[in-house]
Amino acid sequence: MKSFEDLFTELRQKSTRKDPHSRTVSALAAGKHAIGKKIVEEAAEVWMAVEYEGREKTAEEISQLLYHLQVMMLACDVTLEDVYKYL
Repeated sequence: MKSFEDLFTELRQKSTRKDPHSRTVSALAAGKHAIGKKIVEEAAEVWMAVEYEGREKTAEEISQLLYHLQVMMLACDVTLEDVYKYL
């Protein structure tokens, strides 16, 4: 099982390596606008899962939203510490 911190470390490493087969590298290359659209899409899917699809699907959709939020963090050079100071 992966933690929020583990995921961020993994994504940062992928972005540094610039692996052309990495979904993360592709998302970063697409830019902040595309990442933002994906965040909005995933947030809507979380809401729909909450309303109609149950706990398991909700957890899955939240995990996808967290992934895309972390990709945006990388795109904007925002660290975990930057976010944690506002929690």
